[in-house]
Amino acid sequence: MGDAIQGIGHSIVRMASFTGKELREVIRRPGVMLSMILGPFLIMFLFGLGYSGYRAPFATEIVIPAGSNLPQTPEDYAELAPGRLDVRGVGNDAAAAEQRLRDGEIDLLVVAPENAAGELRAGRQTAIRVAWNQVDPVYDQLATLATSILVSSLNAEIIEQAAATGISLAEGELGPAVENITPDVIARPTTAETENVAPTEPDVLSFFGPAVFALVIQHLAVTLTALSMVRERLSGQMDRFRVAPVTSMELLVGKYVAYAVLSLAVSAIVGVLLVGVLGVPLLGSIGLFAGIVLLLTFASLGFGLLISLVADSERQAVQLSMLMLLASVFFSGFVLPVTDFAPWMQYIAYALPVTHGIATLQQLMLRGVVMDTWMLGVLLGIGLVLYLISLLRMRRVIRTAD
Repeated sequence: MGDAIQGIGHSIVRMASFTGKELREVIRRPGVMLSMILGPFLIMFLFGLGYSGYRAPFATEIVIPAGSNLPQTPEDYAELAPGRLDVRGVGNDAAAAEQRLRDGEIDLLVVAPENAAGELRAGRQTAIRVAWNQVDPVYDQLATLATSILVSSLNAEIIEQAAATGISLAEGELGPAVENITPDVIARPTTAETENVAPTEPDVLSFFGPAVFALVIQHLAVTLTALSMVRERLSGQMDRFRVAPVTSMELLVGKYVAYAVLSLAVSAIVGVLLVGVLGVPLLGSIGLFAGIVLLLTFASLGFGLLISLVADSERQAVQLSMLMLLASVFFSGFVLPVTDFAPWMQYIAYALPVTHGIATLQQLMLRGVVMDTWMLGVLLGIGLVLYLISLLRMRRVIRTAD
């Protein structure tokens, strides 16, 4: 019995020694504690400070048939759906307006009927065509809601004007066919014929599939490289690099190529599963798709290698990688649109490679074309800047290796 108690006591002492060792390791590296405590707090602080909660109204164009007596200026329609529609222009060329809608210059198109008065006299409701171009299922629902508010406002306006001018439908002031007007038409003179002209149906899986794919590419590249140089420093390999006939550039390029091959291999498998198994459409060219993946991988590897060159331990490198993943989920447009944040916060969001990866992959896969081509240049720029910074840091680390 005494031996058993003594054995338990020795076991407790050994466990306590390991506990103390781990605690001392953490305390001796204040950077780890700072990243664990201040990192998540800073991300939440920036999110609370930068998220406006304001979603811009749909940029809208209204087409009025030639010869119509309807108002012809945007100001006349400003109050149809306040906060939902931003009427940018009023014209009479439906084909040109629809092309602007398909090109993404406007968000919503409203086409007024040609003979509203005649339809009403005939006892029929007037159809107003409302079209939008959205692959985001959330924006698709918001467009439907904005259309409902628009039609309700128009109906209320028509009834109000009729009452203000003293029109009495029972007295036949709309013409000889007034007796055919049903109460439903009187209460709702207009209806909406809605159409989403986007090339793919708004679907949660199709829309968020490319976003998850972009996030996987970035996180995979960052986590693969974040520990690479930390292990080299801790194992003493830096001393060998210092005296070996190898330059910092050669070492860094070798790291890039090795981890790029691994990242691209995994990305190719995930991409095939995304399109072939989950059925996410790929309307654009495979070549451009591969180019976006390559640029996103290049920029993400730069972040991972920079983390590995500034972290003072494996624990801190892992922590910084997780903080980057957390920041990417919050600010990249993965959950909330980047435009929902304050302008200064959007600059921080656009510094993340995954922000551009999500937008360009969604556009290419769901629309067949990259509309924001400038994002490809930004991805390349981020990758080059991170490469140069990592190269300078690598040279400094090798020079100061003990």
